[in-house]
Amino acid sequence: MECDLMETDILESLEDLGYKGPLLEDGALSQAVSAGASSPEFTKLCAWLVSELRVLCKLEENVQATNSPSEAEEFQLEVSGLLGEMNCPYLSLTSGDVTKRLLVQKNCLLLLTYLISELEAARMLCVNAPPKKAQEGGGSEVFQELKGICIALGMSKPPANITMFQFFSGIEKKLKETLAKVPPNHVGKPLLKKPMGPAHWEKIEAINQAIANEYEVRRKLLIKRLDVTVQSFGWSDRAKSQTEKLAKVYQPKRSVLSPKSTVSVAHLLAARQDLSKILRTSSGSIREKTACAINKVIRIPLIFSKYMYFSS
Repeated sequence: MECDLMETDILESLEDLGYKGPLLEDGALSQAVSAGASSPEFTKLCAWLVSELRVLCKLEENVQATNSPSEAEEFQLEVSGLLGEMNCPYLSLTSGDVTKRLLVQKNCLLLLTYLISELEAARMLCVNAPPKKAQEGGGSEVFQELKGICIALGMSKPPANITMFQFFSGIEKKLKETLAKVPPNHVGKPLLKKPMGPAHWEKIEAINQAIANEYEVRRKLLIKRLDVTVQSFGWSDRAKSQTEKLAKVYQPKRSVLSPKSTVSVAHLLAARQDLSKILRTSSGSIREKTACAINKVIRIPLIFSKYMYFSS
């Protein structure tokens, strides 16, 4: 009886949320939740709810629909990660054998009820949130960038009826006038000289994203190592009394360390040829100017830290 009531509530909520899938048909939902994670249709419904949630919420974890019962275990692992990120309060969905949680009908209904309620709440918050005014913050990010260019070049405010071609032509003209007043090699030649088409830019953007993802993984690892190292400082009896002081100094500096990369394709366009000149810090000519007594103290830790970084 309880499961029947839950199914009825779920079907009504799915219709309200705009779900148009096959599980709205008579008996389809009951059959799907009975099979649980082994049912591709059940996993598709869960994946749809999560995809709708990700539009409104900043979720890192995701859930992919399965194509066969053999993928049930992987699906349950993905769901477990998602529920952990969402701080799900239902112990039956977050504890016990992760590969068997969603093979129970009641747990499957509870999962759907939880995801539906979260999606309904997210949509309500989105509707009730006050609209952001364009003038707050001075406009969009693109507007701020263009405004900064105009201010840096000393350009006056463009008229309201100016076209984008005229606007950028004015920026180009002003740039040439400004560059004519500085020495020939003041800015330097661009590192990227070859003209690019849309296909090239797509590939460059994909390469940049791949590198950014790799960078993020390495940054997370190094930040975690930093946290563990700082935490180890407080293990001694003497340091335990200084825990608050340590946190007061460390936390403000730690909070500004982001694992995300800020490098974009725009940096490639702005790069000059001098960026490609790599000087070895261990070369003889450089060491003659940088060698000092303190190198004897920090040389081994530096070598060790570099080894640990690249070996990771």
